[in-house]
Amino acid sequence: MTDTPGSDPSRSQPPQSSGAPSGGSGLPENVAGALSYLLGPITGVAFFIIDRQRPFVRFHAVQSIGVTIVWVVVAVALMIVSTVLGFIPILGWLVSALLSLGLGVVGFGLWLWLMYQAYQGKTWEIPGLGSHVRRLAAETGGPPSH
Repeated sequence: MTDTPGSDPSRSQPPQSSGAPSGGSGLPENVAGALSYLLGPITGVAFFIIDRQRPFVRFHAVQSIGVTIVWVVVAVALMIVSTVLGFIPILGWLVSALLSLGLGVVGFGLWLWLMYQAYQGKTWEIPGLGSHVRRLAAETGGPPSH
């Protein structure tokens, strides 16, 4: 779980955090990248369409969409497991509740982390998903430059 090659973790200023905003959305890159995660696939698709020419924003928009798809699959799998565990009195219910709580906490933490990393101007890749995100984002105009 590291920053991608080429990103400078010691950089204190996010991209375009000062000066006039540019791009289709009219927002600075770091703000648009962070907002790509706000409502999952809704804002991901919106920023992907609006800011097609900005690789940094496009990367975060595609990653937002990808994370949401993976999260829905994991949530459905957890619902199936919880249903099966529901047939085990008390212990099954407890394990099911703990799994659901754990998944919720991890999901919320990941959501905050991704928005924070984008706001800091970093293209942090989720292990296992990041390479696919980078490839999909590059198909529409090149890899992120941050």
